[in-house]
Amino acid sequence: MTAVPVVIGMRAPSAAVLEAAAPASQGLVDTHGRVHRDLRISLTDRCSLRCTYCMPEQGNEWLARTSILSTDEIVEVAQAAASLGIRTFRLTGGEPLLRADIVDVVRRVSAIEGDEGPVEVAMTTNGITLAKHLPALIDAGLTRLNISIDTVDRQRFADLTRRDRIDDVFEGIAAAAASELRPLKLNTVAMRGVNDDELPDLVAFAMEVGAQLRFIEQMPLDAGHTWDRASMVTREEILEKLSARWSLEPVPGRGGAPAEKWRIDGGPHEVGVIASVTAPFCGACDRLRLTADGQLRNCLFSNAEYDLIDVLRGDEASDADQRAEGIGAMLRSCVHGKLPGHAINDPSFLQPARGMNAIGG
Repeated sequence: MTAVPVVIGMRAPSAAVLEAAAPASQGLVDTHGRVHRDLRISLTDRCSLRCTYCMPEQGNEWLARTSILSTDEIVEVAQAAASLGIRTFRLTGGEPLLRADIVDVVRRVSAIEGDEGPVEVAMTTNGITLAKHLPALIDAGLTRLNISIDTVDRQRFADLTRRDRIDDVFEGIAAAAASELRPLKLNTVAMRGVNDDELPDLVAFAMEVGAQLRFIEQMPLDAGHTWDRASMVTREEILEKLSARWSLEPVPGRGGAPAEKWRIDGGPHEVGVIASVTAPFCGACDRLRLTADGQLRNCLFSNAEYDLIDVLRGDEASDADQRAEGIGAMLRSCVHGKLPGHAINDPSFLQPARGMNAIGG
C-alpha cells in the first residue's frame, strides 16, 4: 500500500519517494538517521480551558465526533507503532481527560508489548479533573505525567485561561505529587508581560511539590495565528531570570529529550527549558504525532499530514492484517518524509493550519 500524505501548503512526496521508505525490519528510521521511539496520541481537540495563547474563547470549530478515532483504532495504531520500535506513547489533547473512556485507553495501550517489553504510557493534562481520575489511571498503567500550569496567581490564571479553575489544578498537582508517578513535570509557557515576572516563583512552587518545572518558549501554534516573536520569552531570558536566584549547572545526557535541564544549587532539584524557537533540537528528535482525527505528523510544525483514516475505515479495512500492514506502511512513509528541521527561523516558514489543541501537545 502506498501511503499518500495530505499536504497543506507544501508539495506531497512522490510515489517513488514514498516507496523508498525504510522497510519494517529497520524500524522507524528517517533519512537523517533519527530513530523514532515516541508517539504522541491526541485523544480530542476539545479543552476545558481557553488559554489566550492557544485558542479563542468562542467560535472554535471542533472536529466532528465521527472523525475522532475510536479506542479500537487507537490501539491498532499503537500496536503497529510498537512493532516498529515505538516505546513511549504520550496521550495529549486538547485535554485528554475530557475523553470519557480515558482509563480504558490507558489500560489497553499500556498492555501493548514491543520487542523490548511493555511500552510506557505518559500523559499531558491541564490537571483540572486529574485528582478524580488519577487512581484509576495509575491502576490502568499510566507511568508518567506532565501537568500544564502557567501561573500560580489566581487572578492571572483566570485571565489567562478564561476560567477560574486554579484550585482544581492545585488539587490535581497535589494528587500527582502524592502518587508514585515520577518524574512529575509541570509545563509552563513563558510569556512576556503575562507571567515572565513569576518564573522563579513557578520553579519554587514545583520544588515544593517535588516536581520538575519545564519552561516552554511560546511557539507559532495558536489557533488564531496571532503569535508574535516579540512576545516570546527566550531561553536566554528564562535562564537569566532563574540565575538571579539560584546557581544553575547543566545536566548532561539530554539524548532525544525536548528539554535541556539544569541542576538547581547543586541538586537534587532540576529545571528544564524547551527552546523550540531559539535553540531547536531537531537533530535528535525521535517523536511522531497522531491527531485525534487520524492524521500522522512527523513534526509539530509540519504542514504535511499522513491520513490513516482510509487505512482504518476504507474499503480494505475489514481485514486486520491489511490494516496492520497499511498502518505500518504509513508510519514508515511519514518518518521517511521528515525534514531535517522545522525552519521556524527561516523567512519561508508557514505556521501550521491547525492549532496546538488540534495537533496534540
